[in-house]
This record gives sequence, structure tokens and C-alpha cells, in this order.
Amino acid sequence: MTERRHTGTKIHVPVMPKEVLSSLAISTGGIYLDGTVGMGGHATLILKQLSPKGHLIGIDRDAEALNECEKRLSNFPTPISLFHDSYHNINTILDGLGIETVNGILLDLGLSSLQLDSAERGFSYTVDSDLDMRFDSSQDQKASDIINHLPVMELADIIYQYGEERRSRRIARSIEKMRPLKSVFDLIEAIRRSTPPNHRDRSLARVFQAIRIKVNGELDKLESLLSSFVERLSIGGRISIISFHSLEDRIVKHNFKRLAKAGSLSILTKKPLIATEEEMSLNRRSRSAKLRTAERIA
Repeated sequence: MTERRHTGTKIHVPVMPKEVLSSLAISTGGIYLDGTVGMGGHATLILKQLSPKGHLIGIDRDAEALNECEKRLSNFPTPISLFHDSYHNINTILDGLGIETVNGILLDLGLSSLQLDSAERGFSYTVDSDLDMRFDSSQDQKASDIINHLPVMELADIIYQYGEERRSRRIARSIEKMRPLKSVFDLIEAIRRSTPPNHRDRSLARVFQAIRIKVNGELDKLESLLSSFVERLSIGGRISIISFHSLEDRIVKHNFKRLAKAGSLSILTKKPLIATEEEMSLNRRSRSAKLRTAERIA
């Protein structure tokens, strides 16, 4: 998901909007679950195709985004249920609603500008703030806890595993020498001291990605969802997932293949869809987006 600012106004720019709507093959009276509803970009597009007989279920761990989403979607006649929760808890959420199956599931695993532009939350290495990086501000563990308290080799493993950064050990040792790190710019300085200037932005992006994934348990939650969603998807129902880095995309690809081999799913995207050149030129965050879709067949 993404959202950009223009002349001081928040403008929601859902990634690959036409591709997402096409992939879900929306039925006007169907039930659709947006597991990363955010500020409601994709949800708005889905609701425009639903009748009052349909139902949209939105889930997000970010309470601030969810509040904005609720305001944005308030005028639609279609029933809407919003939950401050994680998408991997769909069984509990659907059970609570008395809903057995849905017609479509959408996950957009990207960050929004609301998160990246925040002066308090620490998601971006372009804005100085506290080392937070929590999607859900009510959880205890912050980025600062990981950065300042983990053994150096464990920290290096996180940077390598979740950031695919080959200088992980050198960066982790630099962080250890500078402890306690208190701000985003402290972390940037630790990375600067341990990496060459060429492609340093890539190292920064990888380290921030790694810490964020660890703080929020992102890959574990994705694995959990992919191991449990099939029974909650109606026959002929579809799941579409937009990923933004190779770790997520591999998990989606392998789980879709596993379920296809078991006879539960038909994979509709043999290769992931990517944004058009026009979209990439207008919305730079769409450049790394990959969309995979599958349909339940049994």
C-alpha cells in the first residue's frame, strides 16, 4: 500500500489498482477481506464494486491508519467490519462475525506514507525519530530493544536473514560499539561507519527492513496466514498478495505451489504481475511490487 502527499493533502495511491481488482474477480454481493486495509486505498476500490448485499472486512495492526480508514469508508452503503488486529488471526475474526468463508482475500504487504513519513515511528532512514518501527503501537517490543539488547551475533543474523545484507556482522559490531542507540540517525551513523559509500542507501534499506520485520514478526505472520486461509476461502474464491521484497515473495510463491500440489489451489499468476511503466513513473513505491493470485478449487 502507499499514499503520497501533494500540496499538503494526503492522496491515497493503492498499488496496482486495476490488477488487484481484476485478480479478485469481485462479485457484487460477495464477502471480501482486506487483511492490510491501512487507510483504505484498495478497500475503497473494492467497495465501489460491491452492492449493499456484499460485505467488506478490513484488518490492520496500525490503529492510526485504521482510524483514517474508518472515516474514509463511512459513506459506503455496503456493510463494513474493521478490526485492529493482525491478518493471521482471520479464523478468530471470521468466527466472531459468524462468517464461514469469504469470496476474496487481499494482502498488500507494503508500508504506507503515513508510516514512512511519521516523525515518531522510525520506519524511514530519511526522518530522524525514536527507534520504534512497531505497526501496532500497543505491543511492547520496539526496534530499540532489538538494536540495543540482542547479542551481537544474533543481531547480525537478523540483519543477514531478514535484510539479505552481506555486511551484517560488520554492521552489528558497529551498532554494538555505539550502544545505546537512541534515534534513527544513531542507527544511520552506525551503518555509515561500517559500510562503503557506494550503494550505502541499499545497506540502509536492508538493515531497516530487517529490524522492522523482526519487530513486527512479519514473516511469521505471513506463514501463519498461508497455512490456514484455504478453509476460509469459498470454492472459486481468490487470494491476492502484493509483496515488496524477495523474502515475502518467496514465501507466497512456495506456499501457493504447496497448496496447488495438494489440489486446493489453482495458481493464476505463473509469474507475478508487476506495475506498468506508467505507474512506476508516478508512484516509485510500486517499482518493487509483485502481485500473486490463486483460486481455491477444492
